[in-house]
Amino acid sequence: MKVYATFRRLAVVFVPLALIWAQREFRVYEHLEGASSDATLPPDYATKAEFVLGRLMYPSGRGRFGGGDWLQGGTTWTVDYPKGDRFFASALRRLTRIDTRSVEQPVNPDDGDDIYYWPYLHVSMPGTWNLTDRQAAKIRDYLLRGGFLFCDSFFGTEEWLVFEHGIRKVFPQGQIEDLAASDPIFQTVYDIRERYQVGNFRSLMSRGTPYRADGTVPYWRAIRDAKGRIVVAMAFNSDLGDSWHLADEPRYPEKYSALGIRIGVNYVTYALTH
Repeated sequence: MKVYATFRRLAVVFVPLALIWAQREFRVYEHLEGASSDATLPPDYATKAEFVLGRLMYPSGRGRFGGGDWLQGGTTWTVDYPKGDRFFASALRRLTRIDTRSVEQPVNPDDGDDIYYWPYLHVSMPGTWNLTDRQAAKIRDYLLRGGFLFCDSFFGTEEWLVFEHGIRKVFPQGQIEDLAASDPIFQTVYDIRERYQVGNFRSLMSRGTPYRADGTVPYWRAIRDAKGRIVVAMAFNSDLGDSWHLADEPRYPEKYSALGIRIGVNYVTYALTH
């Protein structure tokens, strides 16, 4: 399969950069959302695989939801973690031929060169991140060497401004574009033409709307590298993490999970084949 061949090429790029550092072990951190994010370890959690879902750890201290000791977990980088990650990993196993590990990998950009081992990183609630200059430079280098960042679960003007402040540290001159439905990233596995808002569960329960703040309109955005490859994908005013985390929650509309899973599958496949 094309995914495997490309992933092996990515490994050639990533692994030699980190030979002087040991690859970080799997570990579990405190999560933010209480019992709803609890997830037992799958019996095969220690089984090696060709692909692992990375989750970016970051300091938060900007916006309404910032603060806390990010190195211990329990802050905004852990939203929908670990249950959402493990559900999505199981979906990748069922719906594709990508050899996916059953558990996620939290990735700290300050851990030497560890970030280069993980070609795909999910970023939850980047509308709260507060990246240092050093972290931003490391993430930029990671992306330019073949990495992929998916930024998800941020809503409204305030969170966009915080996100934009951080992403401008990563790519000061990067052009943020709105993706057309015809873009190849929406056709890698599923042909996705309808891209409606993927709702936030807490907002649905508390105020009857699928969005936080003034985030009424979904935007599917991206930054490309000099070769035209998408290196940062953004689901602004949508919550794909909830669509994975709450796929088995009767109160969460099935249509959100149906779209969120398909878009997630496409993004991972794009990351491994472009």
